[in-house]
Amino acid sequence: MAIPWDLVIIDEAHRLRNVYKKSNKIAKAIQAAIGNSPKILLTATPLQNSLMELYGLVSFIDSHIFGSTQSFREQYVRSGVAQEAFYENLRDRISPVCQRTLRRQVLEYIQYTNRISITQDFTPTDKEFELYEYVSAYLQRNSTYALPNSQRTLITLVVRKILASSTFAICSTLDKLVNRLENSISESNTYDADILNDEYETIDELKEEWQGDENNIDEARSLSDEEEKTIIRKAIQQEVVELKNYQALARAITVNAKGEALLKALENGFKKLGELNAPQKALIFTESRRTQQYLFNHLKENGYDRQLVLLNGTNTEKESTEIYKSWLKENEGRDCISGSKSVDMRAALVDEFRNHKSIMIATESGAEGLNLQFCNLVVNYDLPWNPQRIEQRIGRCHRYGQEFDVVVINFLNRKNEADQRVFELLSQKLRLFDGVFGASDDILGALESGVDFEKRINAIYQTCRTSEEIKQAFDELQTELDAGIQNRMEDAHIKLMEHFDEDVHKRLKLNQDETKIQIDNFEKWLWELTRYELSDHAEFDDAQYMFHLKDIPTDINSSLISKGNYSLVTQKNSNTEHFYRLGHPLAEQLIEKSKLKELPCREISFNCSNHPKRISVIEQLLNQSGWLKLSVLKVSAIEAEERLLFSGITDDVTILDPDTCKKLFNVPGKTGLETSIPDNIEDKLTSITETLTNVITMEITERNGHYFESEMEKLDKWADDLKFQLEQELKNLDREIKETKKEARKEAELDKKVALHKDAKDLEKKRKDKRRSLFETQDEVDNRKENLISEIEAKLKQSVELDEIFIIRWRVT
Repeated sequence: MAIPWDLVIIDEAHRLRNVYKKSNKIAKAIQAAIGNSPKILLTATPLQNSLMELYGLVSFIDSHIFGSTQSFREQYVRSGVAQEAFYENLRDRISPVCQRTLRRQVLEYIQYTNRISITQDFTPTDKEFELYEYVSAYLQRNSTYALPNSQRTLITLVVRKILASSTFAICSTLDKLVNRLENSISESNTYDADILNDEYETIDELKEEWQGDENNIDEARSLSDEEEKTIIRKAIQQEVVELKNYQALARAITVNAKGEALLKALENGFKKLGELNAPQKALIFTESRRTQQYLFNHLKENGYDRQLVLLNGTNTEKESTEIYKSWLKENEGRDCISGSKSVDMRAALVDEFRNHKSIMIATESGAEGLNLQFCNLVVNYDLPWNPQRIEQRIGRCHRYGQEFDVVVINFLNRKNEADQRVFELLSQKLRLFDGVFGASDDILGALESGVDFEKRINAIYQTCRTSEEIKQAFDELQTELDAGIQNRMEDAHIKLMEHFDEDVHKRLKLNQDETKIQIDNFEKWLWELTRYELSDHAEFDDAQYMFHLKDIPTDINSSLISKGNYSLVTQKNSNTEHFYRLGHPLAEQLIEKSKLKELPCREISFNCSNHPKRISVIEQLLNQSGWLKLSVLKVSAIEAEERLLFSGITDDVTILDPDTCKKLFNVPGKTGLETSIPDNIEDKLTSITETLTNVITMEITERNGHYFESEMEKLDKWADDLKFQLEQELKNLDREIKETKKEARKEAELDKKVALHKDAKDLEKKRKDKRRSLFETQDEVDNRKENLISEIEAKLKQSVELDEIFIIRWRVT
């Protein structure tokens, strides 16, 4: 049974975009685990211009916004001028659940620094070039036994990227391919990309992105008789010998030109950081785990010993384990320890990089989701072909909180024409490495898909063998890219996404101001309440918003609470062991304890004269007195809500505005003696409270009415989607019958003519069955819709509860 969470926030939510696909088990498991709980999906990854990704994310939030994948594709994804009319309808349907904010729109609040690119050339040695040519030619073959047909294109891409990474990485990969071939001689000849998991960590994500491009089942090689088995076994043995020769060549290469160039690149990069007066920190990205280990050893031997930290998907290295153990010991008893080893391991490695090391060598999956804005040198040792992946890499450092310009170093193989053209596209056409934004929101949005771009480049590497072929293929890709960016900026497809940006500046400004006020108020209230409740148990430092908990009150459950130093979480005080917030177990118990107190009617004197800030509405009450009642209104309908109701009057029975009553409590007060309230005054306060209750319940009723209308409209469209799919199937059958009869009329041979008429008759029977099924299914859809409406109506029934908290006799002095 799913836990009824109040709210579920999912970061890196783009990983859920394929939840509608049957094979996406992780996304489906998360969706089932959180059930119908309210949810917020967060992603900084630009939506690749695929509407099916949008369908996936929206359906994760609410499965009744759209119907089936088939009806969505038919209505919105199919190309054609007529389909553009549907975009406005689609925009209206997604606007309640989608909010998009571009970097350029937050410049007033987030001062983005610049990106500065440095290109580090290198020229492979003759042996490295020879190895590259051999393996590349092997990958270009139409058929090989080591590469399964089921995922050939994907695995070819991965092996090609490993080949470009380092000779050490390709040596390890060739070893796996050899083992797979030797095993296949006596066993099944099928495997998939998982064989490279421990070498290339993002392969699972690539498999998900490339889904549907290739068959999932390897083409069976006929082994019907012993003679053919012998032929295939001999061919496999020859391929094993060939791969072992490549492996021997790779093993003989002990120095990589790119690795040597890294030393020069770091020297230049750190020199640039010195010019910027920035910290000497570098983040090196590689796509290969084996290359990561090679770089660690190489840098360690060349002057960077004790300055290195690794980060990857497993973090099982000896050095990482030692850092983790030391971090646990250093932070024993502190709230920064989560209890999850994987989470704490990443935190330990990041802390080590921040506080003690100058270089982090990371794989893509290892660094996902991390904030590394204290570093401003990004080194792309291996360069992804997907622009979104590059943007995510640089975004680890070039983000909110970065104080310096970010230097981006890329490596360029001067012996590889294709590599040079890829870099030209990424740097000049997509502008990934320079400026304030890097690849602009517009350019990334105008790409059909980063994955498609990656596939196009891979196809060029696979099919082009001569310089002329490479030049022609990249010229064509560049022309298409230029035209795509130019044309699609005006496309309705882009406008669909851009609508989220309307009025964003105004909304951000308002939200920023309101949020700051709310945070300040809540922190102030929490601090004052804590001071009161722990006055005999803690020492408080009001200037630093810190307190030292000496002992735990006996009426507090101490199982989740430790003695020691606490500070408000927003103060980011590094000298504290515990971060204090509303959700902290100690705060929650103190609040509950306060709420259970009995509060007899007392006199309170509010001294506005000594208050540091002027509150004009309170000053107008100077030397006046009266009565005030505070109640809590609890309304349960679609959601459970609580409202504080302030009812106040002066001694001359002037009714005070609720906001004025609330502001009284911003002024220091002193409690006096208990008193009793006259019946007529209590009746007056009760009358005011009832009026406020009616206003609020009417407001909630009206809001719920709008909610009901919007839900009705949503369910109508959802039902229409499901019916649309059935109607399209009928239309397709009508078209097929018409075409079959047309062919029959044209057919001269009698037997073929008869066969076509028979086919048409079978299709007509199928259409008749489909029509009957359509009516039944439409009734079923309507019944499902009625059930959903009944569920909504049940939620709309209100229950109202009003509880008195206290009554006071007030006086302003």
